[in-house]
Amino acid sequence: MRVGFGYDVHAFAVGRKLILGGIEIPFEKGLQGHSDADVLLHAVMDAFLGAAALGDIGFLFPDNDVRYKDVSSLVLLQQVVELLQSRCYTCNNLDCTIVAQVPKVAPYREEMRKKLAAVLGVRLDQVSIKATTTEGLGFTGRKEGMAAYAVCTIKKIEQEEDRARRIKEIKLQTNLVF
Repeated sequence: MRVGFGYDVHAFAVGRKLILGGIEIPFEKGLQGHSDADVLLHAVMDAFLGAAALGDIGFLFPDNDVRYKDVSSLVLLQQVVELLQSRCYTCNNLDCTIVAQVPKVAPYREEMRKKLAAVLGVRLDQVSIKATTTEGLGFTGRKEGMAAYAVCTIKKIEQEEDRARRIKEIKLQTNLVF
C-alpha cells in the first residue's frame, strides 16, 4: 500500500466555465489555467502520481504544451490512471477536500464522486469529496479562487492476484476446504 498527497490552487477568472470534479458548476466565474483548471482533479492527479513516485502533473502535462490548452482534466486523469495501471497500481481509496468560499459545491458532490469513481474504476464508497470554507480568511475567503487537497492510497494489482493464486495452490496441495 502506498500513500499520495496532492494540492492545487487556481484563481477565479471571468469568461471561463467553472469545471470542478469533472462537471460544470453554474457560476459567474471559472478558474484560470492552461487546461480546464479543474482544481480538484489536479490535486487528485498529483496525489496518485505522488503515491506511485511518478512526478507531478506539471511534469507530465506542462502548461506550455499546446496539446493541453483547455483540455478536460478528466482526459488527463484517465491518462494518469492508465499510467498507474501500466505499473500494476490501482486506487484503494481517495479522500478530497475542496476549499472555497463560493460557490457552494455541496449540491454537486455526489455527481463529482460518481464521475471520479467511474474514471478510476472503483466503487463509489472508495471516493470521498468534502468541501469547506476558510471563514473569510485568505485568498479563498476573499473569493479570489479555490484550492483542493487530495489523499489517496494505491495498491499493487498483482499482489491481490498473487495472493489469490497462492491460496488456490495451498488448497490444492493440502486438500483444505476454505
